[in-house]
Amino acid sequence: MKPKHSFLAALALASTILLGSCGEPASDNKNTQAANDSTSITVYTSEPEDKVDEINAAFKEENPHIEVKVFRAGTGDLNARISSEKQSGNIEADVLWAADAPTFENYAEDGDLIKLADVDSDDIIDEAKDDENFYVGTRIIPTVIAYNTKEIAEGDAPTSWADLTDPKYKDKLVMPNPAVSGAAAFNASAWKNKPDLGEAWIKDLGKNSPMIAESNGPTSQEIAAGSRSVGVVVDYLVRDLADKGSPIALAYPSEGAPYVTEPAGVFKDSNKQEAAQKYISFLLSKKAQQIAVEQSYLPVRNDVGTPAGTPALADIELMDQDLEKITTGKDLAVEVFHQAVSS
Repeated sequence: MKPKHSFLAALALASTILLGSCGEPASDNKNTQAANDSTSITVYTSEPEDKVDEINAAFKEENPHIEVKVFRAGTGDLNARISSEKQSGNIEADVLWAADAPTFENYAEDGDLIKLADVDSDDIIDEAKDDENFYVGTRIIPTVIAYNTKEIAEGDAPTSWADLTDPKYKDKLVMPNPAVSGAAAFNASAWKNKPDLGEAWIKDLGKNSPMIAESNGPTSQEIAAGSRSVGVVVDYLVRDLADKGSPIALAYPSEGAPYVTEPAGVFKDSNKQEAAQKYISFLLSKKAQQIAVEQSYLPVRNDVGTPAGTPALADIELMDQDLEKITTGKDLAVEVFHQAVSS
């Protein structure tokens, strides 16, 4: 189901957090943009540094007159920075490229985003589109079941969320912390709102005493190291580790995988909106989506394939997500999750 902006109230965002960055926001961000002159845009993103650098190098080849400056941080820290900038006067970024659709729903509801009139999304799958066109997804990032292949044979690996409640996995599970990871909080709400899982499944999962890691990165490392043989983690991290020789594999759960789309949008405060929309158009282009596939991501187009050894996009069971319920129920779901795993 595609989201509707009218249901959301603005998020109460965290206070300012001082962050390190790949590049600070451009000081001339408020200069008027000339159509053909050299210009620069600032992108706030949660993309890993090496991956965004590769994308930006390819963008620069096609748009040599546009310089891209990057501020990279986790989504929560980006939100805190944006909140502080709004209180000071204007948002200093031109583009936000991060996180999940509910994050962008709140910015759209607050009037912080423009409609992407000059972004071509005709070839993008429906799951990545906003029907009011304030943002567009750039990757499909499902959360999957991962397992250590030295500890568990492929034929014995869990293939459903229900499998993870089997007592044989007690003290063998690891998951990211939904109080820290935005994707994990999204997942907790998605699971709680899925009729065949719900609060009962979360409580049964808690009986197996899963280890709670801070985020998806440490979760994947725990599985690869074999300290916990099974875990819940975003799929591209599993592929990255497997490509480097780690004994780790994944299964897309039969009930459907919750997923985020790492959207991109343009802030209304930006005076570089033309260049900013060119950047987002490039993220959706066949060339950039092929790079995304090479970076182990699932694309938002059907004409660029998927990472090696990964099913076609159409053959992956994605969860049917009600963004309104997921967003409004997130806090309660996180509370239910923590009560289950701590009891």
